[in-house]
Amino acid sequence: MTEIPRDHPRYESLSLRETITRCVELGITSRQGLIAHGRGEAIDYLIGEKTLPTALKAEDAAVATLLTAKNPVISVNGNTAALVPEETIELAELIGAKIEINLFHRTEERIARIKDHLERLGAEDVLGLEPDEKIPGLTSERAKVSKKGIFSADAVLVPLEDGDRCESLVRMGKIVIAIDINPFSRTSRMAQISIIDNVIRAMPNMIACAKVLTENAVPKKDLLAMIEAFDNRENLNETIKEIKRGLNEGRLEESTGYSKLSIW
Repeated sequence: MTEIPRDHPRYESLSLRETITRCVELGITSRQGLIAHGRGEAIDYLIGEKTLPTALKAEDAAVATLLTAKNPVISVNGNTAALVPEETIELAELIGAKIEINLFHRTEERIARIKDHLERLGAEDVLGLEPDEKIPGLTSERAKVSKKGIFSADAVLVPLEDGDRCESLVRMGKIVIAIDINPFSRTSRMAQISIIDNVIRAMPNMIACAKVLTENAVPKKDLLAMIEAFDNRENLNETIKEIKRGLNEGRLEESTGYSKLSIW
């Protein structure tokens, strides 16, 4: 692993690239995951590499939804396991959710490696190695799921999602919470709650929210009110407006050192 100087202006970004690359070598992340990470990194520039107010609203609504769900599940792919494994485990514990590994580029070896990786960090009963159900209408390897996990879940948190599975899960009547940094993706448009944020920021934000809500024993009726007050379509539209404002006001110059850019 290349050592990145801590005073490098892109230290965090380059470190994440090294993490993803190392996890490809370990068999946790696929090579295609490198491409997906790069695409997300490019979009992160557009939102200023920070959590927007609209993302915080979505993250709060997401946590409230997971806390009131009967069988919440966090779906994990290779990039999620590489970038936020400990945060995934902590959030699952806080909200009482199961963790299930679900991969588009699925091999039994990769599933086993991710399961071992998560369990060495403290996760228990990670699902996905022995799927016993299929998501109706889905023909990719992501259709293979656990009956007591994603198949029977009423709410599914899907970081770094594929649009086809998101659409299929919604058709099954599940509440889908997507962490997708692209507000224009089919996933963001199909999910009931779309978190337009980098997963490395979104997961810690959700952990912080879950701690506040659980430690203060917020009543279920208040959690339901939080969910009811959230409008995903309106929030997505406001996110896009915020991205436009940021570009016009020179946010790229602040976050990346690039010259001011306005493309809208």
